[in-house]
Amino acid sequence: MENIRSQSFSINTKNKWKEKAEASLKGKTVESLQTITYENIILKPLYTKQDEQPLPEFPGGSDFRRGIYPLGYRTNEWKIAHRLSYQTPEELQEKLPQSFKKGQSAISFDVNKVLFEEEKSLANILAESYHQYPFAINAGDLQTAFLAVVSQLDEHAQSSGYIGADPIALFTEEGLISEEFFNEWVKNIRRSSRKFPNLRTILIDSVPYHNGGANAVQELGIAIAVGVYYLEKIQETGMILEEILAKMVFQFSIGSNYFMEIAKLRAARVLWTRITELYDVHDEGRGMIISAETSSFTKTVHDPHVNLLRAGNEAFAAVIGGIQYLHVSPFDEHTGATPFSERIARNIQLLIKEEAHLKKVIDPAGGSWYVEKLTNQLAEKAWQFFQQIEAKGGILEVLKSNWLQQEIAAVYEKRNFDAQTRKQSIIGTNVYANLDENVVVKPLLKKNPLYVNGEHSLLQIEAIPGRRLAEPFEELRSKAKDLKEKIGVKPSIGMICFGELKQYKSRLDFMKGFLTAGGIKAVESKPILSIENARQFVSDQPVNYFCLCGTNEQYELIGQEILPVLKSEFPERIFYLAGLPEKAKQAQWINKGIKQFIHMKSNCYEIISTILNELEVTTIEETNA
Repeated sequence: MENIRSQSFSINTKNKWKEKAEASLKGKTVESLQTITYENIILKPLYTKQDEQPLPEFPGGSDFRRGIYPLGYRTNEWKIAHRLSYQTPEELQEKLPQSFKKGQSAISFDVNKVLFEEEKSLANILAESYHQYPFAINAGDLQTAFLAVVSQLDEHAQSSGYIGADPIALFTEEGLISEEFFNEWVKNIRRSSRKFPNLRTILIDSVPYHNGGANAVQELGIAIAVGVYYLEKIQETGMILEEILAKMVFQFSIGSNYFMEIAKLRAARVLWTRITELYDVHDEGRGMIISAETSSFTKTVHDPHVNLLRAGNEAFAAVIGGIQYLHVSPFDEHTGATPFSERIARNIQLLIKEEAHLKKVIDPAGGSWYVEKLTNQLAEKAWQFFQQIEAKGGILEVLKSNWLQQEIAAVYEKRNFDAQTRKQSIIGTNVYANLDENVVVKPLLKKNPLYVNGEHSLLQIEAIPGRRLAEPFEELRSKAKDLKEKIGVKPSIGMICFGELKQYKSRLDFMKGFLTAGGIKAVESKPILSIENARQFVSDQPVNYFCLCGTNEQYELIGQEILPVLKSEFPERIFYLAGLPEKAKQAQWINKGIKQFIHMKSNCYEIISTILNELEVTTIEETNA
């Protein structure tokens, strides 16, 4: 024991760590481990004290990166604002009180015109809960109607939370701008301010930009630009600055890059503090209220239970980042949520709060060299993006000129390319897909188009479409399913496997994973050791597409000999090759009949899309014949 107590260890340096790391990297440098994010931030493999930045000593002060409350969730728990789904007002009226018994702590649901078709529908839904729980409602273009109902119920102005709307977000989704609609909204904000002293009504909603593919820098820059625009416009009505700030709530969608999303929320508060300082706002008015939701952009239709992991990761990041309201989407949201999936979504928050004890920890990310560095980098880049928006005339002008849409589209194209080439994995969709999965899509309550008075003048702009990263592959799976119904069997490609199992298995497994991402089945041959084996396999298969599969050695030994024979005897068949030969040999393979090489860097989506399109054309021609 005495020897243990007296033991000491030498202090290791970054250089010593680097030497050890590079020894295990087998010739690669530590710098090769660096990655570049979609925000053009270089992530290092190691962060040290040298990356440390000056940090506020306590939460609830300075730039508010550490949260807006000194004791965090210990005194101000975040609200479980699960957005309830429904088909009829009666269904919502039944579900809302049940949700409170199961852990819900805010009134939250999608606002649809169906709630206003009968005079007392919404009033009946809210009658028992409006004075007990805060609201967490994005009312959209129905905000005025919604507030009118609450006004009739709430004679003593007890309502709290937020019933917000963001006209600019609505404009970007619909692809039109109505100045009259915006001006009416501004007037309504002032009127409702007197009626609801404790209710926030100005929503800055960055979700449409996130779902359009924007990166964290763009989301932050846009949110700040919209916030500044609303500050300026609403002040023109005579409302004082502090009163306007007290009506604001920011809404963010939380994506899959865990640490980036934590830093995004922290950076948002840093940026808003910088803005409010420029307006000479006192400290109490600088804190940013944040409502968050797990990302729709990252979710999938296929293998939906993986969405549980995605949503759990995103919800955890949101809470660590310091939000005030949180919605966790059900794992089957895009095919029609069920009572079970809604319960699980709500329980994710309860687990984080009660089992992971995050409600008891004040700013757990504070002081992390990595998170603090990332927060500062995001804040600076987002400030520069905000300045670009302002230099071009502000948020509405960059939408009118299509500049903002192009900036977001460029980032989406990068994300989409990485997904198509499987550089970015989407479990159950572009990797580890299950062809036997049967997806049933339930009818969803349609979202209302933006309502504007028919007399309003409208300016058409390019909309920012809501997307999901998995959609292109889901479309391939849908096309493959349609083809199966037409031809009676799953679209397939024959795999001509050279040599013994151990020689072709790795590339066969790769090809199976590659093809199933688009709904195509890989039909495996027995070991091909001769021309006769290959001829028999191709002859027996009712398909036009085949892929040579084996080691480079097997390709040279028998592949070069077999391919010309097969191409000569079966000229209508199309042949691919698994792997990428040396550059000097590629032309030789193409001359012998290989259409394309399929390898790790191939564009999975484009190749499968081409195959399915050709199969579809062939099927139509055969049907017409």
